[in-house]
Amino acid sequence: MKPDADGVQRVRLVAGSYFFKPNHIVVKVNVPVELNARRESGITPHDLVIRAEEAGINVKEDLGTDPKKIAFTATRPGKYPIYCSKKLPFMAGHRQKGMEGILEVVP
Repeated sequence: MKPDADGVQRVRLVAGSYFFKPNHIVVKVNVPVELNARRESGITPHDLVIRAEEAGINVKEDLGTDPKKIAFTATRPGKYPIYCSKKLPFMAGHRQKGMEGILEVVP
């Protein structure tokens, strides 16, 4: 991924019925990232979770139909899971239904 002129890597992310689009995001280590994330219209709630404390990333944001800017800078290369933590009682969670992806941080 090539940073914009201001040095920020910008990615648009859409959450839908048990998917993220794109579901594989590649960013460079130690370069600021700005995710512009939203969910498709409808009543199903979704969030975006990226937990990678070893890489300086700790994201958990509820998503709405209006885009939300989520900023972070990954400090260590690796592949880190992206997922939705939402779950209705007595049903499989969104992650178990396939709503996950990968954030790949490259040197």
